[in-house]
Amino acid sequence: MPKYDVVIIGSGLGGLLCGNILSKEGMNVCILEKQHQFGGNLQTFTRDGKIFDTGIHYVGGLSEGQNTHQYFKYFGIVDKLNLKRLDKNGFDKINFEGKTYSHAQGFNNFIETLANDFPAERNALKEYIKKIREISNHFPLYNLRPNLGLDNELQFFETSIGDLLNSITKNKTLQNVLAGNNMLYAGVQDKTPVGIHALITNSLIQSAYQFVDGSQQIVDLLIETIKNNGGTLMNNSEVQTLNVHNGKIESAILSNGEVIEADNFISTIHPALTMEMTDTKMLRKSYRTRISEIDETISVFVVYLSLKPNSFKYQNYNYYHFIDENVWSIPKYNPDKLLQDYLFLTSPTNNSSDYAETAIAMRHMRYDEVKQWEKSNTGKRDNDYEAFKKQKAEELINQIEMQYPNFRTSINKYYTSTPLTIKDYTGTKNGSMYGIMHDCNNPLKTKISPKTKIPNLLLSGQNVNIHGLLGVTIGSVLTCTELLGMEYLLKKINNA
Repeated sequence: MPKYDVVIIGSGLGGLLCGNILSKEGMNVCILEKQHQFGGNLQTFTRDGKIFDTGIHYVGGLSEGQNTHQYFKYFGIVDKLNLKRLDKNGFDKINFEGKTYSHAQGFNNFIETLANDFPAERNALKEYIKKIREISNHFPLYNLRPNLGLDNELQFFETSIGDLLNSITKNKTLQNVLAGNNMLYAGVQDKTPVGIHALITNSLIQSAYQFVDGSQQIVDLLIETIKNNGGTLMNNSEVQTLNVHNGKIESAILSNGEVIEADNFISTIHPALTMEMTDTKMLRKSYRTRISEIDETISVFVVYLSLKPNSFKYQNYNYYHFIDENVWSIPKYNPDKLLQDYLFLTSPTNNSSDYAETAIAMRHMRYDEVKQWEKSNTGKRDNDYEAFKKQKAEELINQIEMQYPNFRTSINKYYTSTPLTIKDYTGTKNGSMYGIMHDCNNPLKTKISPKTKIPNLLLSGQNVNIHGLLGVTIGSVLTCTELLGMEYLLKKINNA
C-alpha cells in the first residue's frame, strides 16, 4: 500500500472538492468513504425508473462571471454540467398569510417584483439589497480574493437575520417574505447570523439553477477528474482510528484493519466524529467539549413522488408554504400538528416536457421522533417505523392537495426519508440537515477552523465555514490553502 500525500475522510462535496484541488496541484490523494456510494448529500437514487436528489435541489451563482461558476471552472466541470435556470421572475415562491410572493433573479428585478406587492416599501427593499451586497462584499473567498486579514467577517456572525430585517422595515409581512426560504439554512430568527442569510440570498438573486437529472453529475465529474489526476477513491472504507505518532497522524486504520498512511489528513465528516477517532491529548478536552456541545441544525422528513405521465405541470420555481403568523418554522415546530410549513418542488429531467416526472416535498422533523428505531438494521426497521413514515407522508400529501387540488391523482408511487435515513447514508450527527447551528449570540463557540492542534490534520465539509454548495466550496478552498498557500490557489482559480 503506497503512502499518500493526503488522505481525505468522506466523499461528500467537501471531500471531493479537496480531492479535486489537491490532485490537480500534483498531490497523491486518497479519498476514503465508509458507504458504498460516493457523494454524500450530492448523491441521487433511482426509484420507479425516476431519478431523485437527496440534498442539493438548487444553487446560485452559476452564471458566467459569478463566483460559483468561476470556482467550478477551475474544478474543470462547469461546462459539463446539465443545468436549468429557474424562473427569473420568481425562482422562489413564498406563500404567506394566504398570498404568494416571488423572489426574482437580478437585484433590480428582485426589488421591482416585491415592490408590486409592497409599494410603500420600495426604499426598504432597496436598502435590503444594498445591505445584502455590502455584507457579501466583506467575505474575501466568496469574492475570489485572498483573505489578507483586512475584512472582519466575524461582525456578520454577531448579528441575527431578525436584527437586519427589523432595521430595514417594520412591515412584518415583508420581513417574513424576505426570510421565506429560510429552510435553505435552517434559519432561526434571533440566532442564525445575518452573514449566512446574506451570502445565500445574494448568490440566488444573481442566478438560480436546478440540476437536470440530479446533482449526482457533480459527483461523477469530480471523481473522473480526481482519477485522471492520479487520485484514488475507496468506498466501503470506514475509518475507525487515526493513529498519532511523534506529534502527527501517521495513519488511518479502517474497520477491516487495513492501514492507510499519509503525510496529511483532511476529515470532511462531522468534527465531533473526527475527535472520536483519536484519543490524543493534542486535542484538548476543552476543544473536544466545545465541538461536542455545539447544537445541530434540525433535520427533515422528505417525500419523493414519482408522477404519472402528463399529469402535473413542471414548476420552474420552488414553493415554500407557511401556515401561520411567521415563516420561522423551527421555533414553532410541533410534531403533533397535522399542518406544518413545507417546501415543494418539481425536478427537471432530460426528457424535456411541460410536465414533471418527479416532485419532492419536505418539512422539518426532529431526530427524537425517530430515535426509537435508531438501532434497528437499516432497511429492516419494524412495522411501526413504516407506519410512522406512511402517516407523515399522507399528512403532507393531504396538505399539498389543499394548494394543488387533485394532486394525489398525479402520484404513481412515493418514497420517504427521515432523519434516520440522512444519518444512515451521510453520517451526519442526528440526521442534521446542515451540520452545526451557527449562533450569533456566541459566534466563537460555533466557529470551526480548518486547522487543528494536530499539525497534519485539517477539517473541511459543511461544518467548516458555511453549509450549502457554495459554502462547502469556499470551505474546501480555505482548507486546501493550508497546504497550497492562499494567494497561490486564488490566483490559479481566478486565472482558470
